[in-house]
Amino acid sequence: MTNLRHWPAPAKINLFLHVIGRRDDGYHLLQTAFQFLDFSDYLTFDIRDDGVIRRIGNTELPIEDLSVRAARLLQRRSGVSCGVDIRIDKRIPSGAGLGGGSSDAATTLLALNNLWGVGMNLESLAGLATQLGADVPVFVSGRAAFAEGIGNLLTPISPPKACYVIIKPPVSVDTGTIFTDQQLTRDTPVIKIRGFLAGEAHNDLEPVTCRRYPEVGHALDWLRRHAPARMTGSGSAVFAEVPDRSRGEAILADLPNAFTGFVAHGVNQHPLFLELAVADQQCGP
Repeated sequence: MTNLRHWPAPAKINLFLHVIGRRDDGYHLLQTAFQFLDFSDYLTFDIRDDGVIRRIGNTELPIEDLSVRAARLLQRRSGVSCGVDIRIDKRIPSGAGLGGGSSDAATTLLALNNLWGVGMNLESLAGLATQLGADVPVFVSGRAAFAEGIGNLLTPISPPKACYVIIKPPVSVDTGTIFTDQQLTRDTPVIKIRGFLAGEAHNDLEPVTCRRYPEVGHALDWLRRHAPARMTGSGSAVFAEVPDRSRGEAILADLPNAFTGFVAHGVNQHPLFLELAVADQQCGP
């Protein structure tokens, strides 16, 4: 068991996102590439002995958020009697396609598996993660990944650890609205990993999101004046690769007042896995 106090939950970007079909149950078949960012929420877990699970602090977040659902799912499946108070230092904007809620849920599973002494392996935790949302498993796996199926079939990849400027327009996108839109492309041809790495990729959700949320289109138009830009996930955030942090900061200096943004580097391993490895070494013989 580690004594780590603040547990990171990193943002992600979708380097591309293709919708290649739809199952009979309504779930969409996807191909996408996830990469983490060195920009995170931070979670604190105070273990309780009465079985109560609750999220405290930060009144802007819903009390029954995805982290609470993750904790209750793990408690129910493991049969532990412990509870927990969860506090989230929220930095990743919501409704932006950056995976904040999913990442918080994954960090909750990983942390409580350790702190409660459950001892599930990653495969079992990933099985729980699929019940919480399509983006949660990649955060549990801990590696940048090429994802297929409904986002749950993951192949580890190591894309370049580029520097990105990320822009969020003043709107939050409802993912369900985008995926149920009648004009969404659902028959993009399947590509291989090498095709993605060669640049044969885009984001199929982008046209629908820009039509339903014009602010996203405005953000893309603005950022494309500086560098080739793409939307992440279903939006609303958009991103562009830049040579270095100073260039990213220079772009942000001209950012319209209605937009917010940050600069981050892509990383191919979940920072929590690195911290746990250090903690294990410190606790070793």
